[in-house]
Amino acid sequence: MKTSFLVICTFFSFFQRFGLSIITSSSNVTCIKSERQSLLVFKNALTRTNNRLSTWTGIECCEWHGVECDRNGHVVKLDLRTRGSLETIKFKWLTGEFSPSLQNLKHLRYLDVSMNGFTSNIPKFLGSFERLEYLNLSGSSLGGVVPHHLGNLSRLQYLDLTIQILPLEHAFDKEPILDDMRWVSSLTSLRHLDLTGMNIGEHVDWFNPVNMLSSLLTLNLGASNINIPSIKYVNFTSLNTLGLSSNSINSNVPMWLSNLTALTHLDLSFTDLRGQIPDYIGTFNALSFLDLSVNHFENSIPDVLCNLSNLVHLDLSVNKLSGPIPSMLGLILKLEDLSLQFNKLSGNISTSLGQLSNLKQLDLSGNSFAGVLSEAHFAKVKKLNYLDLSRTSLVLNITSQWTDPFQLQTFYASSCNVVQRFPYWLQTQTKLQRLDISNSSIIDTIPDWFENISSNILELDLSKNQIGGKMPRFHVDSSKHINGRILNMNSNKFEGSLATFPSNVRWLDFSNNLLSGHVPPTNKTMNPILEYVVLSENRFSGNIPIHFFKVPSIRVLDLSYNLFSGHLPQMDGTMNSSLNYVILSRNDLAGSLVRLCNVSTIRVLDLSHNKFVGRIPRCLGNLINLEIIDLTNNTITGVVPSPLGHLYRLTTLHLHNNTLEGDIPSSLQNLTRLVTMDLGNNLFTGTIPLWIGEKLSKLSFLNLQSNKLTGNIPVQLCQLNALQYLSLANNNITGKIPPCFGNLSGMITHQDDSGYDVYNYEENILAFVKGKQLLYTTTIMFLTISLDLSSNNIVGEIPDALMNLVGLMSLNLSRNLLKGYIPMNIGDLTQLESLDLSMNKLSGRIPQSLTSLTFLSFLNLSFNNLSGAIPVGNQLQTLDDASVYEGNDGLCGPPVSKSCKGNETTYNDVDGDDGRDETKGFWFYAGMGPGFVVAFMGFLGSLHFIKRWRVAYFKMVDNVYTWLSVSMLLNLALQRRNVFK
Repeated sequence: MKTSFLVICTFFSFFQRFGLSIITSSSNVTCIKSERQSLLVFKNALTRTNNRLSTWTGIECCEWHGVECDRNGHVVKLDLRTRGSLETIKFKWLTGEFSPSLQNLKHLRYLDVSMNGFTSNIPKFLGSFERLEYLNLSGSSLGGVVPHHLGNLSRLQYLDLTIQILPLEHAFDKEPILDDMRWVSSLTSLRHLDLTGMNIGEHVDWFNPVNMLSSLLTLNLGASNINIPSIKYVNFTSLNTLGLSSNSINSNVPMWLSNLTALTHLDLSFTDLRGQIPDYIGTFNALSFLDLSVNHFENSIPDVLCNLSNLVHLDLSVNKLSGPIPSMLGLILKLEDLSLQFNKLSGNISTSLGQLSNLKQLDLSGNSFAGVLSEAHFAKVKKLNYLDLSRTSLVLNITSQWTDPFQLQTFYASSCNVVQRFPYWLQTQTKLQRLDISNSSIIDTIPDWFENISSNILELDLSKNQIGGKMPRFHVDSSKHINGRILNMNSNKFEGSLATFPSNVRWLDFSNNLLSGHVPPTNKTMNPILEYVVLSENRFSGNIPIHFFKVPSIRVLDLSYNLFSGHLPQMDGTMNSSLNYVILSRNDLAGSLVRLCNVSTIRVLDLSHNKFVGRIPRCLGNLINLEIIDLTNNTITGVVPSPLGHLYRLTTLHLHNNTLEGDIPSSLQNLTRLVTMDLGNNLFTGTIPLWIGEKLSKLSFLNLQSNKLTGNIPVQLCQLNALQYLSLANNNITGKIPPCFGNLSGMITHQDDSGYDVYNYEENILAFVKGKQLLYTTTIMFLTISLDLSSNNIVGEIPDALMNLVGLMSLNLSRNLLKGYIPMNIGDLTQLESLDLSMNKLSGRIPQSLTSLTFLSFLNLSFNNLSGAIPVGNQLQTLDDASVYEGNDGLCGPPVSKSCKGNETTYNDVDGDDGRDETKGFWFYAGMGPGFVVAFMGFLGSLHFIKRWRVAYFKMVDNVYTWLSVSMLLNLALQRRNVFK
């Protein structure tokens, strides 16, 4: 009886809040015939009702589902809202036409058709319901322009036009449009207005019409693309709920917000607000919900927020707040949800938080807190069920004797310090469903009691610790694991074999451990939901487990870095139909690749670093979903089959280090999505295809090194504006370096977008950087922007245009026939870390600008014809190995043994003042001119006045002339004799 009374009171209070009339229904009321017929016309216009209108039969329409009438039999309420979660709602909703027959319901006061799949526009006749008080069209799929006729609804108190993102089977392509909002000002009785998700836009004036609604209590304009005015005062001061989330306000908190002292609910999340959190928010005494998350608020958390004694929900996450958490926050005793994650908060955590006896959720993750969390921090938090301390560097020091006052459902402490031992206080957490203590410096084994709580855990992450011993058994409670568990135990020291394969698992990662032996089979009846299996980097052996290929739901299979041997399992009709990722690299597998041709769903195929033999089967071209092929480091022979050109989705092609031969097939020009093409270390012949530059515009990594390619470098490669790594090294390429290489914009500005987004695939890029050949896999992000043309027969000079590639980090032009000077402005390549110009025919001086390369850590200029003093200064001083300059006999100065002393000029004489006074140098050269003139005139005067000197001088000149003439005639005669021999 007491419960019934409370329900009735709640019902009446809801309607009184919005001033809605009380609607009653009686079994004695007879439905109006014309209105019953209107309802049946509405029903018949629907294409699907999901049996929800099965009661719409007979003459008493007032007893139909969702229909209520007044005492006179008029329909006054129609509630056809589809209720349920977004996952299940599509199985219940109404679909089809929204019939205009409803306009005959002249007495309608309440209309809710939300969460359905109608295929009409919002009907204009809704504006004719003069008695309507409640209108909810949210998520109804009704589109078109919102009719201005709604402004006629002078009694309307509740209006909801929210756009809901529903899993529609048929996407209605006409979202509601608000082209004008002046009609809203006519709704003088309105208490609740929700336009969340409506694209109001900056051109529509929403504020002035809404500002005329002085009785408004609720205003929600989230994700509406609106502008916020900067005025000081507003009329809707009775407002108790304001939601403006997901709008790009991009300013300080508007001043007019300070007028809304009656607010109980304020949501300004995702609005790009900046500056400080205003103090006046602390005067909103009735406030129970405050969300300022995902903004740019700075400075500390204002102490005035601690005055909000009615606050239940406080979310300040993802801002730039700094300093400690105010200790007075522990005085907000009604607080249930506190989220401060991902700020710049620091300092110790006050034990006052332990006084929040109503606290249910606490998230402190992603901050720079210091110190220790002890039992005192959780003294009275008996209702706590969610605790996130991850990425805070906090030390969790709770003794094993502690009796925790709460029962957690979620505990995240990733990247915390849990004092090396497995947290023993967890053994009392029997309701725990999500546990993440990854990367938490645990050096221990799994305690025996862990099996008692593990049966409840849906998500478990113990990765990146040093947990040893045997892998725990995972008991099954099928009633709690309908959607499957997540088990992430990677990067530990678990050893031994797996006795059984865990069941009821959706995601399993046991990689990077010391597990060995054979992989136990899966049970198809117990693992119908298995999607993700990663057992890489262990010591598993034997044949590839064929049962994984038969699990119908599995999408990711990664068995790389193990000791598997033998051939691939035979793929046939029993294989699963959802396998997307097959990673079997770095094993001891052999045999042919033909067996893969029937797995048409594969997106990533990585068989690199094995012993596969034979040819690439032509049937791989039928796997049209392939995005990545990696066959690096096998013994595959023959030509690249042309059907590979049918793989239009391919982004990565690795055929490195095999014995493939022939020309690069022209069919590969169809792979226009390629980001990586690695054909290095094979036996390819012919010239570099022009279509690589003309067709493969997304290429970022191009490796053709160590083949038998000939001809010139095609200028078409200059069209590859995304190129960041190019290696043509160790071929038989001739001709000159195209000057247009200076236009390769990918080597000017670094581009972070790799062009693909797939499962954790490890690239295989073998690059010659800093004098060493390095393999980049997980370290691909550190692969430098590189140009390698070494070990060819390239001639000509180094183009000055290459100095435009200011993003270049590695340049290797060694072992060619280049001549001329090193470009004087090579110092423009400010990011250069590795420079190799050795074994060419370069001459002249080493440019002084080389000293400005502050990142340079590898330099090789050996075996050229360079001369002059070696520049001195900055980073070049650290490269003091004489072998850098070996084979350049004309070089002098440190670090080579040849001294520059005695040379008429040194490099500094030409390019620098060497600290000397410039005016002294000026007068020195100014005095040399007149001195030379005086001396020369004296010499001529002596010849004129002294005859003996004059005769001797001209006799000497005559003898020199005779000697030169005879020498030239003799040399000419000798050359003619050699010719006629």
